[in-house]
Amino acid sequence: MTVTDDSTEEHGHHLPAVEDWPKGFGEASWWPFITAIGGAGFYIGAALFILGRGADPMVGPTIGPAVFIASVLVFLIGLYGWVYHAFVKHFWSRDTHEAGSNALRWGMISFLGSEIATFGAGFVYYFFIRTGTWPPTGAEIPDLVGSLVLANTALLVASSITLHWAHIELRKNNRSRFIAGLGATLLLGAVFIGGQVLEYYEFIVHENFTFTGGVFNSAFFGLTGLHGLHVTMGAVLIGIVFVRSLYGQYSPERHVSVSTVSMYWHFVDAVWIFLVVVLYVGAEMKF
Repeated sequence: MTVTDDSTEEHGHHLPAVEDWPKGFGEASWWPFITAIGGAGFYIGAALFILGRGADPMVGPTIGPAVFIASVLVFLIGLYGWVYHAFVKHFWSRDTHEAGSNALRWGMISFLGSEIATFGAGFVYYFFIRTGTWPPTGAEIPDLVGSLVLANTALLVASSITLHWAHIELRKNNRSRFIAGLGATLLLGAVFIGGQVLEYYEFIVHENFTFTGGVFNSAFFGLTGLHGLHVTMGAVLIGIVFVRSLYGQYSPERHVSVSTVSMYWHFVDAVWIFLVVVLYVGAEMKF
């Protein structure tokens, strides 16, 4: 059975869905696949970056960064299309049926489950090297727990609090406080990202603590870099929600995307606290 032109027009696809998709299932879209391709490109770019370094590189030194940057663009384009068609396109024409809202929330829960597996792989690698000789032979680990990481932790925890407060105010139909809470969350998230960039600068330039310096270095930059990427993606999502809130696209009955983005942001916050305890503090413990 082929989706008719009317059905395609009604659901506003910018990319074709499966052509023999039964009528009534117009939600089919290629945007999640485009987003997944961009996400996979992150790892390919990182691998090519490593292969392009050393005395006898297997690929050119610029290939890895180029693939990574291109993957970021593909990922953000896919994410925009996915969010736009899932939440924005027919926002006011949708009903507020609880079943549809729960389906989207469970979709986010399933996504976060895959994220736990992704971070878990990195932590398994760290635990594996942590159980051996510590510090690793030849490794020079700088003082990881300083004022900067403590300040970053306080910023991220505060951002979760402001986002939760904003969501509560939306449920109370207090739009001004809702927007203020979103704006504060976005600002705190941006400052956190800036703090992590500053931390990398201090480690790489002043401490000579680089990604290719050893097994612990790769674990540290791999896990913290992966987390920083997730914070950046979360900031983009909150930015989209913030802009939509300025256009009045949320109400006490219509706030599914606020709920799902909040779930993602709180997850990122929890991962960071675990990172600080296990990676930062754990690296300085001798046992």
